[in-house]
Amino acid sequence: MSTPKTNEVHDTVRSAYTEALKSSQESAPASSCCAPSTSCCTPPVGTAAKTAGYTTEELGQFNDASASSFGCGNPLAFEGVKPGEVVIDLGSGAGFDLLIASEKVGSEGKVIGIDMTDAMIDAARANAAKAGVSNVEVRKGTIEELPVEDSSVDWVISNCVINLSPEKDRVFKEIARVLKPGGRFAISDIVAEDVPDKVRDQAEVFSACIGGAISESEYEAGLKSAGLSEVEVTERYVYEASQLREMVGAASRDTGSDATDLVKDIEAITGKVWSAKFRGRK
Repeated sequence: MSTPKTNEVHDTVRSAYTEALKSSQESAPASSCCAPSTSCCTPPVGTAAKTAGYTTEELGQFNDASASSFGCGNPLAFEGVKPGEVVIDLGSGAGFDLLIASEKVGSEGKVIGIDMTDAMIDAARANAAKAGVSNVEVRKGTIEELPVEDSSVDWVISNCVINLSPEKDRVFKEIARVLKPGGRFAISDIVAEDVPDKVRDQAEVFSACIGGAISESEYEAGLKSAGLSEVEVTERYVYEASQLREMVGAASRDTGSDATDLVKDIEAITGKVWSAKFRGRK
């Protein structure tokens, strides 16, 4: 059962990402929170495609889905997903990673997306239909209480979503619950060290994937405490001040707030926020 705080955070995130999706669908790619090269969680123009680990082919092949992607890294880059396996994506958004996974598992495999935002679910289903894939299913639910059976999936992936949950321990336990014995996880997410409360406690900073971010060591400890093993961080990308300002400023546009003062505070967290790729198994 979710707590009142969790429900409040969910409502804030739903609102912000619904607006972000709407903006991404209505405007051409540009330097905003919603362009494929500058999402709420990724670096600005010129660096995102490289640091996120997506190939030019992937970005171009599923253009509609990539244009509404709000991740911080390709969780499936260089991963050993095999044909016939089952992959679940926590916070699947408009479905970009679902489509990439669908190719890896093939017609004999299955990809399940979980999202709590109706607009994102509709977009993911539409993008899957446009891509002509039949092995993708999108379910409505939260990552703290996955609508997925125990020990039923080979891979859990997630792209810059778990940081948004105020109950991360529940999410980590859910990952362990749904994975088959020997199943693996590949997570790209934002982590942060020593972010002042005055910066954390703002809706736009939370939606920019900074406010709810925990430290890398806490993240690893949480995964291990849930019963997951071989936990490691394989890649890191530390955000520069200009990138953090863009992330917060872009999120503020989608929450309809004025982040002028917050953007000035970004200098205080420069070098303390980065994207990390976590890997491990059950």
